[in-house]
Amino acid sequence: MSDPDILISEVGPRDGLQNTKIFMPTEAKKRWISALAAAGLREIEVCSFVNPKLIAQFSDADEVVAHAVTLPNVAVVALVPNFKGAERAAKTAARKISLPISASEAHSVSNVRKTIDEQVAELSRIVELRRAGGATFEINGGISTAFGCTIQGEVKQADVLRLVERVVAAGADSVSIADTVGYANPKQVREVFAAARRIAGAKLDAAHFHNTRGLGLANCLAAIEVGVRSLDSSMAGLGGCPYAPGASGNVITEDLVFMLESMGLKTGIDFAKLLDARRVLEDALPGAEFHGHLAKAGLPKGFKEAA
Repeated sequence: MSDPDILISEVGPRDGLQNTKIFMPTEAKKRWISALAAAGLREIEVCSFVNPKLIAQFSDADEVVAHAVTLPNVAVVALVPNFKGAERAAKTAARKISLPISASEAHSVSNVRKTIDEQVAELSRIVELRRAGGATFEINGGISTAFGCTIQGEVKQADVLRLVERVVAAGADSVSIADTVGYANPKQVREVFAAARRIAGAKLDAAHFHNTRGLGLANCLAAIEVGVRSLDSSMAGLGGCPYAPGASGNVITEDLVFMLESMGLKTGIDFAKLLDARRVLEDALPGAEFHGHLAKAGLPKGFKEAA
């Protein structure tokens, strides 16, 4: 199986569900994740090891990860809000543990109840946890609200770049940059990612955009133009941050895959099976709001996926 030109990291089972009022039954989550894997998604963020009292949707995180790691050719990612969550995740076979670190002080306190300095310290503790335990999971530092914050407002590029430097220095294996609340535009994206790559080099490998103001796909394209080769997205555009007022759904996986494949960029994803996975999702969340142009319009006549 050849490597894709662009890796699509499906974050629906985590980011998509964390803001959904309807609890998806554990068995339905397993079916959905299996269908995503069958469609060719090679990286799936399947859950968050967060206190179930805060987000009940992930009370079954251990069981979901245990299922996901049995699927072939899938890198299983788990988000953790803090060191305690990392301790839980480290006991599983998740391939990657991702810690969000906000570039906005106000969002950091709202989202994880810690300052930016405290969250960077949590990252260092997670790196030490891995070293002490002899584990092999990858540690990602996810820089959120990098383009603006609905609580704080402006987030200065200089603050984002300093945080990139600190995340690398703390020992993260990879760095991702996120537009958590959909404030970014393509010009900003090019500038921030180009500058951040000069600091983080190849460790800066992923972008995460929300489609709050309709610029999600444009921002993905801008990121690709400056060398990003991994993009987060969520099936049916589900998602949003419960601790960032006004944050709505992620870039829509189906539409993103169509854009990339129509440009001749291989994703390794089968459209028919991807839409099968969407139907599994729709059946599991009756009454939820789903988005996506491809799902409504279908593929153009004569369309061919990238060879």
